[in-house]
Amino acid sequence: MKSKITIKNIQDLLLQGLQTIYVDDETSRRMWWASLEVVQKEFLSQHYYEGGIWVASPLPALNEKKFFTTLQGWLWSPEGFPYFKKDNAGFLPGENSKKIKVDYDFTSHYKVLNLDPKDGYEPFLMIITPNFQCVLTVAGEKDQKSLLMRCDKDSLKTVIELIHAKFYQENYDEGIKFRDAINNLGELNFNDQFAKNFWPSLSAKLSKLIPNLKVKNSIENNNKTVQITEAKLLKAISHEVRTPLATIRTLISSTLRKYNMDESMRNRLIQIDNECNEQIDRFGLIFNAAELVSNEISPLNQLAKINLSEIFNKLTPVWRKQLSRRGILLKIDIPKQLPQILSDSEKLELMLRGLIDKNTRGLKEGSTLILELRPAGQKLKLQLKVQKLDSSKNEIYNKDNCSDIGPVLNWNPQTGSLQLSQIATQKLLASLGGYVTQRRDAGLTVFFPISDSK
Repeated sequence: MKSKITIKNIQDLLLQGLQTIYVDDETSRRMWWASLEVVQKEFLSQHYYEGGIWVASPLPALNEKKFFTTLQGWLWSPEGFPYFKKDNAGFLPGENSKKIKVDYDFTSHYKVLNLDPKDGYEPFLMIITPNFQCVLTVAGEKDQKSLLMRCDKDSLKTVIELIHAKFYQENYDEGIKFRDAINNLGELNFNDQFAKNFWPSLSAKLSKLIPNLKVKNSIENNNKTVQITEAKLLKAISHEVRTPLATIRTLISSTLRKYNMDESMRNRLIQIDNECNEQIDRFGLIFNAAELVSNEISPLNQLAKINLSEIFNKLTPVWRKQLSRRGILLKIDIPKQLPQILSDSEKLELMLRGLIDKNTRGLKEGSTLILELRPAGQKLKLQLKVQKLDSSKNEIYNKDNCSDIGPVLNWNPQTGSLQLSQIATQKLLASLGGYVTQRRDAGLTVFFPISDSK
């Protein structure tokens, strides 16, 4: 019986006999992400429309919808990997979940296969189109890694044959599809220009990551670099937190549908589902804030006319139910007729949930949250007021005891909870057309621009 072929086998084979420079794990990761940007923006973007295939492990590596919808792909990933499955499309970074669910069914564009632990977890990507081909991977032991790129005919032929054999060992049907997809590309035209330009382009990309070291700006640049790095790390963490929560919600939904159970067990599962959903919303908001801080999204979204009263009417029952579980009352004060505002409906809903969570977390039972909407000239004023009761039942206002621990989050040492920092809250609301004012012991006020009816 032939020995089982793994992704690690292929990586080690590509590494054999090379005179290469080894780097630590962190450096290899920076090189990997920079090389992905070079490959996609400078080369693949010119050839993807011709059609082709890609194979990756343990993450998809590609980051634009146009590649996924044009190229046929296979992904070896750890069991339970939720990327691009239709039900979880909203947990992809920087995407509009509703639009994805309507316009794109990613599961029809590539196959997700279970990654064997023997495959390892070092990144691997192979792209084959009629006029552009490459294999990109990181290989080596801990803190002795090398970034490898191959685009020569012999290396590509070897890797294609090994991937094909791996398919036949693990999933014969997908092996047939893979072979047919390769054959349908016809004779490949090997891109000499890519071989010449890849490493110089990668060097230029990496050099731009080095901060400006002028004496006058060194401290400011270093602080900004640290902030962006922290934001990107937080973005990754928030994504990793939401992913298993989404999986738990999917399992709960399936369990509730398929199995009969007593009412107490059903209620407990529903409670867990609600808690997961609240945490997904919290970390979704943190994700959006981290994108803003790291300058990965436009500071101002495309704003449209929306009816804020309708949003409040839709979400009020959800908020009441959420707060009632903690013994907190909710009072809504909204006039019957209010002008429309300019904002982003979906992201504003998420932001409003975040504001309610931020202003009620840590409150004791018996406290009250008051939401008011009022016209204010050419603005619509939203006020959040928190009434907190002390042990003598005397009304006092909520006090801010939090301290910032970075550009996105702050921490309340009394409750141990993490929330969006005031700066991050202001930036997020600004991206949604709002202007926020907050004074100690006086709640929070947000002004939204009224849309011009003309």
